[in-house]
Amino acid sequence: MSWSGRSILVTGAAGFIGSHVSRRLLALGARVVGVDNLDPFYDVAMKARVEARTLEVGAGAYTSVRADINDTGRLEALLREHRVEGVIHLAAKAGVRPSIEDPVGYAHANVTGTASVLRAATRAGSARVVVASSSSVYGNNAKTPFAEDDAVEHPISPYAATKRACELLGSSHHHLTGMPVAMLRFFTVYGPGQRPDLAISKFMKLVRAGKPIPMFGNGHTSRDYTFIDDIVAGVLASYERIDAHGYRVWNLGGSSPVTLTDLIASIGRVAGVVPAVEHRPSQPGDVERTWADLTRSGRELGYAPRTTLDEGLCAQWNAGE
Repeated sequence: MSWSGRSILVTGAAGFIGSHVSRRLLALGARVVGVDNLDPFYDVAMKARVEARTLEVGAGAYTSVRADINDTGRLEALLREHRVEGVIHLAAKAGVRPSIEDPVGYAHANVTGTASVLRAATRAGSARVVVASSSSVYGNNAKTPFAEDDAVEHPISPYAATKRACELLGSSHHHLTGMPVAMLRFFTVYGPGQRPDLAISKFMKLVRAGKPIPMFGNGHTSRDYTFIDDIVAGVLASYERIDAHGYRVWNLGGSSPVTLTDLIASIGRVAGVVPAVEHRPSQPGDVERTWADLTRSGRELGYAPRTTLDEGLCAQWNAGE
């Protein structure tokens, strides 16, 4: 697929993943309508700086819009005005632990918001929608690695439940309208510009300040860390290929789980220090492990993560983020 001249709407465009996706699309010659409401979940000034970088890349090809995805009418108008051919929907309230304190807010932003995006895209005649889901939908499944056709009936946080609900909405939307809908289960994305509430970003900030890193639990929990460039490649591949599938769920991960203990040691190697560790109790809502089975996404998307953990951590550390 040639991206030159194509008009794509990206929700959550001032966020971590959304900004990287937008910049890649712009570099390939696409026009991007970036929608974001600058939710104050984390520093709005950081989001503004992130979007300023996108504007530098996009020159006249990037349109920045402040809007709430639950405003279906506004979204539909934007889609029509800019003749948007498809939507990459990345906006959401993120985070497992905060969702426990605010399940209503998460349901509104994530579930109702996704329904709004799907409806607006259909009304405006857009060709396809790609939606961010999450590896959290797998809960504490005993079977590893996690495959897309595994049972996902027992999410253990409101955040995970909202992401599974979005997948079901996408399936029913495709069934009723015929619109191709891709659901992407992201596995712990990191890299330059990572959200400041996520572990790697927090740990690096603490190491720079000479402060101890909190270790929740015994350090044996593991995550399938995925570098942002690999995620972006998977997002664009899914946009290109969803037409052949109608509705499809794909894992986008690194497929190399790392324990919390080993992650902290890796950050220490990159920083050239031995981090001090502060042991704390496990937190509710956290899964024991994540591990992506990439058989389907490799076969159908040509998805193959290329960045090792140490390479990705070096890139994030050197970026100062």
